[in-house]
Amino acid sequence: MQRFHFLLIYSISFLLFVSFTVTAQQTRSNISLGSPLTPTRNSSWLSGSGRYAFGFYRRGNGYKVGIFLAGILEKTIVWTANRDDPPVPSNATLLLNTEGKLVLQSTEGRDTDIVYISLPASSASMLDSGNFVLYNSSGGIIWQSFGHPTDTILPTQRLLPGVELFSSVSETDPSTGKFRLKMQQDGNLVQYPINTPDTGPYAYYASGTDGWGDNVTLNLDVDGRLYLLNSSSFNSKNITGVFPTGEKIYLMRVDSDGIFRLYSHNLRQNGTSSIEWQSSNNKCAPIGVCGFNSYCVLNDQKGECLCVPGFAFVNQGNWTSGCERNFTAESCSNRGGPVKYKIQLWTTLSGKIIRILFCTKLPKKTVKKHVWWIAIVKLPSSRVKIVSAKCKGFL
Repeated sequence: MQRFHFLLIYSISFLLFVSFTVTAQQTRSNISLGSPLTPTRNSSWLSGSGRYAFGFYRRGNGYKVGIFLAGILEKTIVWTANRDDPPVPSNATLLLNTEGKLVLQSTEGRDTDIVYISLPASSASMLDSGNFVLYNSSGGIIWQSFGHPTDTILPTQRLLPGVELFSSVSETDPSTGKFRLKMQQDGNLVQYPINTPDTGPYAYYASGTDGWGDNVTLNLDVDGRLYLLNSSSFNSKNITGVFPTGEKIYLMRVDSDGIFRLYSHNLRQNGTSSIEWQSSNNKCAPIGVCGFNSYCVLNDQKGECLCVPGFAFVNQGNWTSGCERNFTAESCSNRGGPVKYKIQLWTTLSGKIIRILFCTKLPKKTVKKHVWWIAIVKLPSSRVKIVSAKCKGFL
């Protein structure tokens, strides 16, 4: 009975997927070779229904190229090309040139590839699914944005094994941020900080589906159901439930704070967005949310970053930038008499609880408290193992 119930749900989801995909294919826009866009005039190519657009969008003092929800007041970016490149000026041109390449042209005559393809494209299309596609002369797909996600997946899009989503720096800066969500080859969906190994100590979210094999994908249906599925269709795990459809578009995004969320956009209310689900309610859960040498505390359910004693923010205007030492190593020496210490517990970038010993009685010319020793505490045991006894600040 349970197997029949699952197969029924899967069949309905598959029919929704096929119906949505067919509709999107039927209402696609056709973009021929030689078609240009500029930031100030004819700035985007719309999908058949006008729901999505591919082209320029404003960012800072310039423009970026990407895919966004069109025709609503709250412009929502779902994909960005060359996200770590600086914005381009208003005299740039986006062109599907006669050689079959999608390039960004500068006034100096320099071309920058927007996508990288081994074969020339004959046409392109912005689909109603939110997928931007390049076709060869036979109508076959040679590149699609669904295969190269940045921080977001859309309905009918899948996150394949080995593929990752990377958060943005902030809501206003689409550059690569500090967090990643990876569909691992072992079937586990896991979140880590960037530039860390794919190992347990660095994970702060996991779906618990390791061992499902190397063919598990993350899927989002048009009804907002986010789920994991392997190729046999017999192993499935719902991450979210099902939500009302109608005039709503759902998307899942890894936000700049390290939490991934399911959003709905109500097209009847000018695209008003709502959070339907999030991977954690704890803003301090993501490892490294505050940067190096700092820690996160909850204040009225909002995360706040503080520097450990003896440190100050690298960038006072950005509380997630981490902290740096504001003292010299010699200030913790015991010259001039014995030094007393006070112990406090903190959390490292790797999520371990640490015990910091800092000076409470210092040499005459020193007035601030400074970090002295760091010791890792292996919970739940209260035993302490000293791993550093050098007065060089927070390691």
